[in-house]
This record gives sequence, C-alpha cells and structure tokens, in this order.
Amino acid sequence: MTDMANTPSTTSASPLAAISAAGVSIWLDDLSRDAIESGDLAELIAERHVVGVTTNPTIFAGALADGTAYDAQLRELAAAGASTEEAVLTLTTDDVRAACDLFRPTFDATGGKDGRVSIEVDPRLARDTDGTIEAAHRLWNTVDRPNLCVKIPATKEGLPAITAATAAGISVNVTLIFSLDRYRAVAQAYVDGLEQAHQAGIDLTTIHSVASVFLSRIDAKVDAALEQAGTPEAMALRGRAAIAGARLCYEVFEEIFSTPRFGALAAEGAHRQRPLWASTSTKDPDYPDTMYVDELVVADVVNTMPRKTLAAAHDHSRATGADAVHGTYDDSRQVLDALVRHGVPYEKILTDLEDAGVASFEKSWAELLETVTAGLRAAG
Repeated sequence: MTDMANTPSTTSASPLAAISAAGVSIWLDDLSRDAIESGDLAELIAERHVVGVTTNPTIFAGALADGTAYDAQLRELAAAGASTEEAVLTLTTDDVRAACDLFRPTFDATGGKDGRVSIEVDPRLARDTDGTIEAAHRLWNTVDRPNLCVKIPATKEGLPAITAATAAGISVNVTLIFSLDRYRAVAQAYVDGLEQAHQAGIDLTTIHSVASVFLSRIDAKVDAALEQAGTPEAMALRGRAAIAGARLCYEVFEEIFSTPRFGALAAEGAHRQRPLWASTSTKDPDYPDTMYVDELVVADVVNTMPRKTLAAAHDHSRATGADAVHGTYDDSRQVLDALVRHGVPYEKILTDLEDAGVASFEKSWAELLETVTAGLRAAG
C-alpha cells in the first residue's frame, strides 16, 4: 500500500484520469486518523488520482466523535494535564502532519504544487486579523511540514491576514469565498504578500496558495429565490449561479496572474494562486451529483471533493477532460445579470453565505471542543 501511494495510477479508465490529465488537481475533502492508519487514504492516492486533502472544523469534529482512533492519545493528553485547547491543537496537527508525510512523494513529484494538506485556523478568529495571523504561524510551526496549507477565511478581516501569512512564507488556502469581488480581493492580497515576501528575501518558489470558491451553497440559496419568482424564465436559471460565478472567478484569475506586476514576481519564482472549487456536493437531488466537477474542468485548478462526490466522479462523471470554462464568460455574465432582473438578491445572498459559513464552522469548533473535553474527562 505504501509503494502504491507514491504516484497516482495512470492506467485507470476512471473519468478521474481524464479530469486529472486536463490539469485539475483532485483533492479529498475529508481527513481522519482512521483513514490514515487503515491505508484508506493511501489507496485513494493510488487509485483515485487524489493529490491533496482539505480539512475544516466540521470534518475534525466528525472524526473525533466517531470511533476510538483517538482514545489512546486522549488518555496520554489527560495524564499530561493538557487543556482542551492544547489537546485539540495536538490531535488535529498530528493528523495533518501524518497526512503531509503520506503526501510527501506527491509534493516532491509536483514541485510543491500538490501533495498539500490544509488545516484551518480557529474559526472564532474569522473577524480578528491579528489573532488569525498568530494562529496561522502557530499551525505552520506546529505541523512543521513544507506541504502544509493554512486555511484562512476570506472575510474582510482575513484579507490582511492572507497578505501577512504569505509575506512570512506560509502557504495559504483561502476559504469561504463566495463573491467575485471577494475572489479578486483575495488574489490581490496574495500578490501583496508575495511582494512583501520577496522584499524580505524569502524564496518565492516555496510559497503556494489556493483560493477556495464555494459552490453548492450558492445554488441552494439562489434557487430558493428563483422558485419564489416562479416564472419559467426564473426557473430556467436554477442551478446555474454557482458555476457562472466560478467561471468568472477563473477569468479574473487569468487576468490578475498575467499582469506585468505578477510577471515580475513570477520571474523570481512565484506561483499563481490556483482557484479551488469547494462545496462540490450537490444539495439538490435533481442535479447530477458530479455537476460541480463536470462543468468546471480547466487547467490549473483544484477540485476538492467529499468522498461521495469523489466516488460518483470515479463512477460516472461526464467529464472527458475537455475545457469547460474558456468561452463561457459572456454567458456566465448574462446568467448573473438575469438573476438580478428576476429579483434575486444575489449580492446579499453571498454576504449572508459568508456569515453563515463562519457561524457553521464556529458551531463545529464548539462541538469539537465539547468532544475533546468529554474525552479528556473520561480518560482522566
């Protein structure tokens, strides 16, 4: 199993092979100690073209609450007198460090582009710039692996933290991006950080970043507004908002990372911040379960898939590897303009989704703390 994990299979007839060959990096949106220790994650690397993994507070809360994989370490932490916060940091960063080691061959083979493992800063800091910067440094130093990505939310307060972390040489996965304007601000924050890193003498070749654009949550809210409108024209727009927005984010990606400003950084070894398609499991059962995979195949992006989406894409994705993004920009703008004409409060929906995303991760973090507190108490 270990040898198989070194490189993805190139002989599979799975649609994932075509998607990967088209330049889409397939990352798994799931991580647990059991998946690492059982060989399950290694098998996905070998057989499903998985070249990275992302986590978030909800994933960690579920992993800690499920099964007994963490019981022994909880007993050790309880015996050492660890606080809940200390235990959470140790448990989560140990998992991420182990996953980084598992993905290290991929990291080396891709020159650091993939083989990445993401861990999120405490979501309670989403509106605290200084606290986020401090937490990013703590996670980076604790995991101590070059293929780590620290997840920072794309809140207004998160933008300067993205710049500061990048300037310090930390690779960042920017999360919870919903709007095109915020995507543009995130990309600019990254470029600002690269310039500061270069001025500080940091090797730009060591810094990588992705910008996570969330998808299915947008369609769930926009579709509800379209259904209230109820006209045939409005109903025809269902399921189109998220993909249109993502495609326009890719247009901005091409624009920003082809400027002379970034060109000067690229000459020093800087990497483009790749768009990452997140929240890729469809919420509406009427939609194809691989919709956010099939419609967003294009070079130099990441698609992070929950296990069910990964399995569905392996089994029956319609993607052939053909570019599904270039040539769609005008149509995508027309879709977003039509939403507004039909009374959809599109910008407000995106703002509300950011707030809801932060609140959801805060709730999951509270559940994680409660689970670890109970585990420490039981172990003691």
